[in-house]
Amino acid sequence: MNSLVARVPLAARAIPFLPLGLIAALGASLAYVVRLPCRTGGWNDQVTTYTNFCYTDIYPLFFDRGLSTQNPYFADVPFDKQVEYPVVLGEVMQVISWVVRWVEDDVVGQAVKFYDLTVILLGVCLVIGVLLMAAVAGPTRRWDALWYAISPAVVLAAYINWDLVAGALSMGMLLAWARQRQVLAGVLLGLAIATKFYPLMFAGALFLLTLRTAKWRPFLVTMGSAAGAWLVVNLPFMLLAWEGWRRFYVFSAERGVDWGSPWLFFQTKGWHILGEKDVSTLGMVSLALMCAGIAVLAVAAPRRPRLAQLCFLALAAFMMTNKVWSPQFVLWLVPFAVLARPNWKPLALWQLAELWYFAAIWLYLLSQSPLDRDDLGIGDDTYFTAVWGRIITIAIMMAFVVRDILRPDKDVVRQGDLDDQSGGVFAGAPDRFTLATVLR
Repeated sequence: MNSLVARVPLAARAIPFLPLGLIAALGASLAYVVRLPCRTGGWNDQVTTYTNFCYTDIYPLFFDRGLSTQNPYFADVPFDKQVEYPVVLGEVMQVISWVVRWVEDDVVGQAVKFYDLTVILLGVCLVIGVLLMAAVAGPTRRWDALWYAISPAVVLAAYINWDLVAGALSMGMLLAWARQRQVLAGVLLGLAIATKFYPLMFAGALFLLTLRTAKWRPFLVTMGSAAGAWLVVNLPFMLLAWEGWRRFYVFSAERGVDWGSPWLFFQTKGWHILGEKDVSTLGMVSLALMCAGIAVLAVAAPRRPRLAQLCFLALAAFMMTNKVWSPQFVLWLVPFAVLARPNWKPLALWQLAELWYFAAIWLYLLSQSPLDRDDLGIGDDTYFTAVWGRIITIAIMMAFVVRDILRPDKDVVRQGDLDDQSGGVFAGAPDRFTLATVLR
């Protein structure tokens, strides 16, 4: 009898997630349809790729990074042709390339299968990420996960790169922390950082809330687990394939200003100081200043901020100050933006800006060398309206989140006197350190 009673609540809790999973699967399928013009051969011609808005890194990198014949990090290729991703993504690429080389002899057929299998994996990651996000949001805000499941910007950007893998790991980390499973949260955070570097920003959010609540043991367990997981997956490649392993870090450090970044605008327009060629220092200083502001906000707020709010602010700051802002980076921000402030008006405004940028980047590339198709593309000024559209709309959302932190009564997630449903050990914890205690 007791076992039957124990099983019923589990099934009852699972049922509300079924429609969300099905809608996420629909979003993943629509993302595949969007890229059918390329999937059927269009990716072999840049003009066709850009005019059909179906670009993906997955197919060309199969050839350009030697995946058709060799393994990432160990490949006998020039340094600039090594896989420029952290090891989890490199191993995902390796396993799938092994499979397609085993089932297909023709190299073009291998590349197509490599794309298809990768897309299946990414679609599964989207579904998992949506379900995890719904669980993190809690029963009162579960349907907010629809923004991640099927928003147009997510559908369009889903299969440009492998970002959805990191998205699923990040949402898993957040749910594990919410359930007070610190070791699991740390392992997932470490794996997420070893997949895409941006989840490192979430460690700062955890630190600030730990500083405010003095919940140091859970934080240290999580960080220790994250460091251990990162080391376990990285150390073999550091020892056995150093040159291939360090390619990501060298590429990130030496990479110049690239598409989507506000620094590209300053550089193109020849602004003094802001338009200098080497903006690494400017970017780091700008990020440090924004993070310092977030830190002051976290300890000065009248009520402890929610974890998702600080994660969103930190991640948005990272994206706005980065040297590159690819169209698929929207996948990083959507779940955290929605969890931070699920108000549809600013979210919809931002999504429109992302849609404009998605169209603008491919049209802009048409007018650039080597294509130089001015008849099909757009110029600098039109393109930069899209760049600034993203920045301004995200800044608007950040401003609303800051207001919600300073005035918790405006936070729709906390209506009904709810605390942070994803806060884990922070939920309901008393303040131990605030700006007010320092100034007394």
